Amino acid sequence: MSVEAHIKKVLHTIESQSPGQKEFYQAAHEVLYSLMPLLKEDERYDYFNILERITVPERTIIFKVNWVDDHGRIKTNFGYRVQFNSAIGPYKGGLRFHPTVNLGIVKFLGFEQVFKNALTGLQIGGAKGGSNFDPKGKSDNEIMRFCQAFMTELYPYIGETQDIPAGDIGVGPREIGYLFGQYKKITRQFEGVLTGKDIKWGGSNARKEATGYGSVYFAENILNKYGESLEGKRCCVSGSGNVAIYTIEKLYEMGATPVSCSDSKGTIYHENGIDLNSLKAIKEINYQSLEVYAQVHPDAVYTPVSHYPDGRHMVWDIPCDIAFPSATQNELNLEDAKKLVDHGCMLVNEGANMPTTPKAMEYLKEKGVWFGPGKAANAGGVTTSQLEMSQNASMAKWSFEEVDIKLRQIMRNIFDTAYETSVEFDCEGDLVSGANISGFRKVADSMIDQGSV
Repeated sequence: MSVEAHIKKVLHTIESQSPGQKEFYQAAHEVLYSLMPLLKEDERYDYFNILERITVPERTIIFKVNWVDDHGRIKTNFGYRVQFNSAIGPYKGGLRFHPTVNLGIVKFLGFEQVFKNALTGLQIGGAKGGSNFDPKGKSDNEIMRFCQAFMTELYPYIGETQDIPAGDIGVGPREIGYLFGQYKKITRQFEGVLTGKDIKWGGSNARKEATGYGSVYFAENILNKYGESLEGKRCCVSGSGNVAIYTIEKLYEMGATPVSCSDSKGTIYHENGIDLNSLKAIKEINYQSLEVYAQVHPDAVYTPVSHYPDGRHMVWDIPCDIAFPSATQNELNLEDAKKLVDHGCMLVNEGANMPTTPKAMEYLKEKGVWFGPGKAANAGGVTTSQLEMSQNASMAKWSFEEVDIKLRQIMRNIFDTAYETSVEFDCEGDLVSGANISGFRKVADSMIDQGSV
């Protein structure tokens, strides 16, 4: 059987065995086809059945979460933890609380996490989890009760050498605190079973900033490779969570001008640059809509999502040198990519997980736009999570500067690894292929070493 036929067979099996899980199928399609040069060169991966094995989670946990709202009513949500691969270390990956969460979303995120974690050079496997619970509009007490109920179901499957969850969309320091408190109460263990903890009780400096900072560091490495830098560049950023906020913060530090941000209701375009203090106050302190930003800054333009009923996002209509999609999966489509190219965008750097659709990615590649894939560009978060694990294990505390230096170097190492692998397989500069091949090879070789487990 040819390599291409083998890949088609595996993808057909995934689609038939995982109906309706389109995001997982999309992620697997992108990874497997990018591996063709490696699979043609090394027949071991076929002999040891690696494609079939690596696309099936080692363990999938689905559970019911019953919790009580402020009116005394019992509510029910789904909970998930997909422990995808532990060939190079204990499972590691975030928890997402959002109404769109389902098994397909969690499997896609867990699959991506396997290769992202391998790229960091750190000894961590891949997993992901979460719930269709929506923290928006809930009181602190309701969120606390949900987190306690969620951890009561999850705790038997996690541990500091087994599976170490972290935060993701809808799961920040508040939620991590409630989850950790319940884990400690049940197990009577104070251990590094969660990352993203508050600095007062085992968290790491720079964890909140890490994904956004790391994304900018990765973009700078791409630009430097081609004789460019971030200095003076106009940048469009989507999202307004941790990733977007700290992408914006680091862009200013690097001499760039971020001019946009967005949330589920609309987009802000601020021609002179996003006011970071206002954005943090609105999103991190008051949990408000970006409509408030336009009220505070009358010179900013606010466009509601209803303005684009076709599913496009206004962010990508704004002229920019560099685009940082930092909100969610498949947020940048083919029409968006065409707008970016028309406006002279030189680089798309993914701060979110799989934010660019396959057709958009293909078009950007055809037009010579440099591309930083999410599994490499947004690896700063899991990198600093592992640094938090190291500090917990040694009972140490590193300064913000120490963590930031380590983060910057690891992001440089990730870029170098992806770029050098692209050169090795005659696709120089194709960081999607370079990242996928590098991450896959490390995990697959470890699976072969460990036998049929």
